[in-house]
Amino acid sequence: MSDPTQRFTDRVADYVRYRPGYPPTLLDYLQQLCGLSPTDRIADVGSGTGQLTRLFLAGGYWVYGVEPNPAMRQAAESQLAACRRFYSQPGRAEATGLPDASVALVVAGQAFHWFDPDLSRAEFQRILSPGGCVALVWNNRDQTHPFQRAYESLLLQYAPAYSAVRHRRQDTLAQMQPFYGPSAPHTHTLDYCQSLDWAGLWGRLMSCSYAPRPEHPNHLPLKKALKDLFRGHQEQESINFIYQTRVYCGLLLSTR
Repeated sequence: MSDPTQRFTDRVADYVRYRPGYPPTLLDYLQQLCGLSPTDRIADVGSGTGQLTRLFLAGGYWVYGVEPNPAMRQAAESQLAACRRFYSQPGRAEATGLPDASVALVVAGQAFHWFDPDLSRAEFQRILSPGGCVALVWNNRDQTHPFQRAYESLLLQYAPAYSAVRHRRQDTLAQMQPFYGPSAPHTHTLDYCQSLDWAGLWGRLMSCSYAPRPEHPNHLPLKKALKDLFRGHQEQESINFIYQTRVYCGLLLSTR
């Protein structure tokens, strides 16, 4: 699929049900680092179905959920309809449609690797109020755990599109440095865990853009291999899917 904004259109239901949220301590960290006040507005860019948006809404902030994919955006609107502090905004990182200097913080969860770095940088500088920060966040699978290492091996074996997506990811300090400018962003890592039964584990995988769909010849072999892996690691019919939540946060300083 050539347009990355459409990659998740046929995976919205699984995305809503099975994608992980983010650790509450992430909000504490960003509040302290960025000096946020209760009246501040936040732009969650590439907000999807609202996993990261929910964290800031729970903290009492006003949040613009900027999402280019109509199906993902509509799912967030349905889930968050009762929250008056949520604004659903059709737009993309390179053209959010938000006013100049309108937000104190731009956040992106699991999304930055789909952005054009130069165009999104200019757009974020435009919509940020003076002194505003950008926080880029990833839930990375913790490869120190045997289950996670075996899960990674299954993806490499059965999901042909996974290698390309993994290569596209930009979540090391060396990769992030040019985006932030001459000063390195603050970096922080938080522990996070998602408890999943078999249906949850399979749904978690099927929510990923690289997971082979039912018509793909690898779909059923992958399902069988994952079921065997689950059986070998489950305790009381569930497994702990363990993440290291990686955060980069800082000002977008001029590179001139």
